[in-house]
Amino acid sequence: MKKNQIYIKCGTDYTGMTKELLTECDLAGEIERKFKKTGTELCLTDKRNPVSDLQQNNTGIVTEEKQSAILAKGKRPESNLYRMRIGIKPNLVAPMEASWGGTTHPEVVAGIVEYLQEKDFTDLVIMEGSWVGDKTSEAYEVCGYRSLCEKYNVPFLDMQKEKGIPVECGDMTLNICKSVRDVDFLINVPVLKGHCQTKITCALKHMKGLLPNSEKRRFHALGLHDPIAHLGLGIHQDFIVVDNICGDLDFEDGGNPVVMNRVLAGMDPVLMDAYVCDMMHYQVEEVPYIVKAAALGVGCGDISQAEICVTDGNPGKPIPKSRKVVELADAVEEVESCSACYGNLIPALDRLKSEGLLKKLDTRICIGQGYRNQHGNLGVGHCTRNFEHHLDGCPPTEEEIYEFLKGVL
Repeated sequence: MKKNQIYIKCGTDYTGMTKELLTECDLAGEIERKFKKTGTELCLTDKRNPVSDLQQNNTGIVTEEKQSAILAKGKRPESNLYRMRIGIKPNLVAPMEASWGGTTHPEVVAGIVEYLQEKDFTDLVIMEGSWVGDKTSEAYEVCGYRSLCEKYNVPFLDMQKEKGIPVECGDMTLNICKSVRDVDFLINVPVLKGHCQTKITCALKHMKGLLPNSEKRRFHALGLHDPIAHLGLGIHQDFIVVDNICGDLDFEDGGNPVVMNRVLAGMDPVLMDAYVCDMMHYQVEEVPYIVKAAALGVGCGDISQAEICVTDGNPGKPIPKSRKVVELADAVEEVESCSACYGNLIPALDRLKSEGLLKKLDTRICIGQGYRNQHGNLGVGHCTRNFEHHLDGCPPTEEEIYEFLKGVL
């Protein structure tokens, strides 16, 4: 597979079509080529099952104190050959089923796991951390990943339980979960969807789930786009499988799914995101972190260089145009807000608009870390606690924001 190629496959058998797509892309060959290039030999005949060594807690998630030992053990030499560890990173932003349009379908990840295990790659690990305000352990249950991990005997690492280690990412130092650095081949499995702050989220922004919560908050204080772009230098994505089954085109935590029944695959996260921009009717320049990542050398941001490979001759239907977030954002004055807080505000505003109440708003709603110790009229979230009218919470829920603003209006 060439780095500028993007493969597309449509269907409703999500596990089967994912396996077929990976076969078309020759993912196994890409893994082997990487290890030959780095001088690492593959041990495909070693049937040792790393899960037997995990000592998980009663939720099925590997406990924090065992994670480093497990990862180190998984790379011990046997017969002068090295065991490689393949990390799989789905989107479990919140405890919400994939049918709502915000999280990665477990069937897609099941297809990846089945494909790899059938190719005798057995040292697999699924790793993710939900956004600030929700617990990964709850998303792990609700989104179907506990049953998936038990079925395929694959460990799950909760990145919210890890501390970050400083990694030089160009001219920016970022704290990245240690387990990520111990993975030999990383498969990114984002959802193609909209985002209330960055318009789209796919391959590049999805890596935020591999940061500790404190660093996720700092990303927003740094302006979001710059650190996302630099993160591409700190975490190398070896392969990308995009879940475009029913992503929400406006809200990253879902709620308004748009059924597309499509899966994409590629190797360049910048090119993939640029292509997703085009699919969602945005110019690449409207999503600054893509342009910045391209300038840093993370990948290619020129979609004219993309070679689109449509399997079965069916590219799927066009994505409908949606600008709901852009319209609602006019009511907000946002400075360094965290995704969960802002992500709960926007759908609350959408509900108020549908009820005809939003037009009564005569002042902008302030939100974000930039309002700490500041004074103002109307604010949402703990950072605006000194405002005349404010809703506490870090973050407040969508329902709490809706009821608060409804009362104010």
